[in-house]
Amino acid sequence: MDLNTIWFVLIGVLIAGYAVLDGFDLGVGALSLFARSPEERDLHVAAVAPVWDGNEVWLLTGGGALFAAFPAVYATVFSGFYLALMLLLVALIARAVALEFRGQVAAPGWKGFWGAAFGVGSLLPAILFGVAVGNVLRGVPIAEGFAWQGSFLGLLNPYAILVGLVTGALFVMHGALYLRTKSEGALEERMRGVALRTFVAFVVLYALGTVATGFVSPFLFARVTEPLGLLLTLLLLASAVGVPVFTRAGKARLAFTASSVLIVAMILVVAVNAYPVLVVSSLGPDKSLTIYNAASSPRTLLTMLVIALVGMPIVLVYTVLGYRVFRGKTRAGQGYQAV
Repeated sequence: MDLNTIWFVLIGVLIAGYAVLDGFDLGVGALSLFARSPEERDLHVAAVAPVWDGNEVWLLTGGGALFAAFPAVYATVFSGFYLALMLLLVALIARAVALEFRGQVAAPGWKGFWGAAFGVGSLLPAILFGVAVGNVLRGVPIAEGFAWQGSFLGLLNPYAILVGLVTGALFVMHGALYLRTKSEGALEERMRGVALRTFVAFVVLYALGTVATGFVSPFLFARVTEPLGLLLTLLLLASAVGVPVFTRAGKARLAFTASSVLIVAMILVVAVNAYPVLVVSSLGPDKSLTIYNAASSPRTLLTMLVIALVGMPIVLVYTVLGYRVFRGKTRAGQGYQAV
């Protein structure tokens, strides 16, 4: 395994970690838009308040790792997706500000405004991340010299929007399962039904997305029948079956674990089949960005690998300790409260 492949794996781990961790609090935030009372919305906020900022560390780390290891990918994709990324950034900022500001004034209008900002600022990224992934998988107009030839409207194609709906449904289901582990009584029971319904929506959308991928990017099925590809596909199917089975059986933690494994398996299946391509060029496979033509120098990769091997365990320990400290059910009165 060369340095380029090691960095491919490390960035995949960071993306998977972010999708699992921030995926559920984006889902919880989106679900808060449908809370039945201000007190119930308080529970949504309190469920993610202690951990949401730690979850986003994985996004920052992943972006930094991409910049260090594959700067051509970072430069090309971020410049091409500029307007979409600004919209995503505004949504994430609105969500963060809402969490801090919502409890500063007890007035219903104030809390209602920031509550809506929290919900929309969670739902929009859940979909936009999928739209970005859909474009990367479908192929974007990259010419010679990694020159971007596309437009913002070109990113809003049917396939990318479909993938965005897949991730939106997946994160809402994931959030419902997490909220079920953190809540009690009527809210916990209602999240059971929400999780099952959004699981059905996810399965339908994912099936449509899989069929569409066969037409749009057939190369993503290149290694499905190989041992590793087959193993990951079976893991994906087993975890997908586990979500409704454990949910109906009342085993909330196991259902959430199955959902987490499902997210990781989906990412790994794509990564294994796409390797060594990072970004597909719609102008020809010879113009695609790979882990070799878009990589930093070997010395840079080695130096950053040493730094990553020191930094990533710190992030893991911080994450585990955070969840251990704030384990257990969330109750009214916890989290961000009005002063």
